[in-house]
Amino acid sequence: MSRALKDLLYEQVARVGKALSSPKRLEILELLAQGEKTVDVLATETATDIKLASAHLRVLKESRLVEARRDGRFIAYRLAGDDVAGLWANLHSVATEHRVELQVALNRVVAGPERLTEETRLSLLAKAKKGSVVVLDVRPEPEYQAAHLPHARSIPLAELKRRLAELPKDKEIVAYCRGPFCLMSAEAVALLKKRGYKARKIGDGVAEWSAAGLPTESET
Repeated sequence: MSRALKDLLYEQVARVGKALSSPKRLEILELLAQGEKTVDVLATETATDIKLASAHLRVLKESRLVEARRDGRFIAYRLAGDDVAGLWANLHSVATEHRVELQVALNRVVAGPERLTEETRLSLLAKAKKGSVVVLDVRPEPEYQAAHLPHARSIPLAELKRRLAELPKDKEIVAYCRGPFCLMSAEAVALLKKRGYKARKIGDGVAEWSAAGLPTESET
């Protein structure tokens, strides 16, 4: 193999790495791992203006990490494949394992989300199937419709306070949202504990669950 060809191979991989070098673009990947979204929604969720969000999406699209489709007068974006969601899940997992600063920051998210292992994921799946725990998805309803953990119940965080009566007080509630960097499950658990529920949060979202080789469910 010639030196020039070998350099070309590394260069193409490096282009993906460069696309991942922006915190905002990583956040966009996390959001798109929840389902298809428009530029407007992504700009709002990442606290950027539409022009900057579009620029980040252009970089991700040029690196073949996201795809776009026109939906009327809007352009909707989605991940180019499940492997891109897995790339994000593996990337933040490696960072958490090796970056002490990230571990400290995660522990500030209300003691940090519980990190599941293969064994504890299977255990949670078995308990949820049996009905001995309630797995609570607190993301917006469209994200739940696109994909969710098996046997999970959807109550978006914005609706949780007025829908508390739907949850049993005699069972443990396990809340999750978009992954370990998402704050919605922490807010949900704080509210639930204040109202007398036994609750905890996990760091898994659908991307992490899929990256571990476990199935997800969809309402679409």
